[in-house]
Amino acid sequence: MLLTILVLDSVGVGALPDAARFGDPQQGGDVGAFTLNHTLKAAPVLLPNLARLGIGSIPGVERGPATIPEVGDACGAFGRMQEVSPGKDSSTGHWEFMGIQLENAFQVYPQGFPPEVMARFDAATGRGHLCNLPYSGTEVLSDYGEEHLRTGQPIVYTSADSVFQVAAHVDVVPLDTLYTWCEAAREILQGEHAVARVIARPFTGAAPDFERLNDQRRDYSLVPPHTVLDALKAAGKAVVGIGKIPDLYAGKGFTEMHHTDDNADGIRQTLERMHRAQAEGLDGLIFTNLVDFDSKYGHRRDPQGYSAALKAFDAALPEFLAAVPEGGALLIISDHGNDPTWYGSDHTREHGLLLGYRPGMAGLTDLGTRQTFADIGATAADALGAEWSGPGQSFWAQLRG
Repeated sequence: MLLTILVLDSVGVGALPDAARFGDPQQGGDVGAFTLNHTLKAAPVLLPNLARLGIGSIPGVERGPATIPEVGDACGAFGRMQEVSPGKDSSTGHWEFMGIQLENAFQVYPQGFPPEVMARFDAATGRGHLCNLPYSGTEVLSDYGEEHLRTGQPIVYTSADSVFQVAAHVDVVPLDTLYTWCEAAREILQGEHAVARVIARPFTGAAPDFERLNDQRRDYSLVPPHTVLDALKAAGKAVVGIGKIPDLYAGKGFTEMHHTDDNADGIRQTLERMHRAQAEGLDGLIFTNLVDFDSKYGHRRDPQGYSAALKAFDAALPEFLAAVPEGGALLIISDHGNDPTWYGSDHTREHGLLLGYRPGMAGLTDLGTRQTFADIGATAADALGAEWSGPGQSFWAQLRG
């Protein structure tokens, strides 16, 4: 049996009940955030194929003839998911998908990293550092890129997420050197200073047109505890990670790992692997993250770009549905919100998207509001016959139409 899970990174469907606890309290936190609705209101695009899977029936999602139309040939399952873990970032969301519910949020550094951390990092690089503040990934290059070219010192920055990001120009710091520095940072950032991810951010070009090389980005995650991915692998199932998925789990639990350049490349690679899986009779999971929604458009508060990415995914959706084999299934989910019309540049605390499809389904099935993202992992284990006794309730039976 082949199960494919597509994560539309940050395509949230409305603020969670605890959204006031996240974001700027003076702004009311994240109450009122709604990535999908606000994006389509600011930059309407037609999403007929997502409509056929039932996206317009998710509570709170606004329909319209120019965005999410009424359709007469609907066939799929729809719902939304609440996140139990105290966070609104990719690591927290993806870990919970596969059965890890955090009690405490990952460490964040709104004032930058402390001297004891940076002294050890400087010793590892032998070069010192620039910035060490929360920053937009594009603005930090504008403000520190030229100084980096002069000095050779890496640009270290963070965000509202639990991340230690290291930016370096490929003409100044070779990729292998940057990756080695990030591996050193990963060793440093343990224990009381354990951030969820260390991220290598290589860039190229000249001021003011520096360009991040997203295809050469590398994420170094904390190693998660036992997840559904480990259970699937132990059961002899294939576990194929595409995009940044393997990085978020430190490569743990996978039988194949494939990096991607952008959404288009992620879509292409996933479809190719689905087609090849049918020819091979692959039994297992294909797990893909399409990150452009978040990294290119959400953080940059670009609703036009975000809408264009939604339209491109919607156009590819019929090919995904056609590639689902008999007995197999497709799940489309999201890990948090990143409302491109919201204040600031941070993620937003929102319900996760949930859509499902199996060949032969007729009409729409309401999967309701799931009480944890971990229902995804429980469903994957159920569908693929792996033992899992952790959190989450399977909805596999409801996908049988």
